[in-house]
Amino acid sequence: MSGRKNFAVLRDQMSPERQARINRKVAALRQSMALHELREARRLTQATLGETLGVDQSAVAKMERRTDMYVSNLRRFVEAMGGELSVVAHFPEGDVVISNFEDVGEHQPG
Repeated sequence: MSGRKNFAVLRDQMSPERQARINRKVAALRQSMALHELREARRLTQATLGETLGVDQSAVAKMERRTDMYVSNLRRFVEAMGGELSVVAHFPEGDVVISNFEDVGEHQPG
C-alpha cells in the first residue's frame, strides 16, 4: 500500500485556504443532487427505501429515473429519506416558497 494515505491525513496537511475552498465546493455540490445521488448520500439502498415507501426496489429505481412526477410522489420519496420537501421559486429579488403544495398528498381521496 505504498503511496496511499488516509484522506483525513491529507486534508489535515492542506492549507486552511485550500480546506475552505474544498468545503465551499462540497457545499455547492450538496445543493444540487439527483434523487439517486441523494439516496446514496443518505446511505440508503433502493430496497430499504422501497420498504419504507411500501413498494419494491424496481419501483424506487423507476422513480429515480423519472424527469417528471407528481409533487405528492416526490414528497413521499423525500420524506422516506428523512427530509422535507419545499417548492421554491427563485427570483432576482428573492426566493418565494410556493404554499399550494404544502398539503399535497395529505387530503387525497382514499
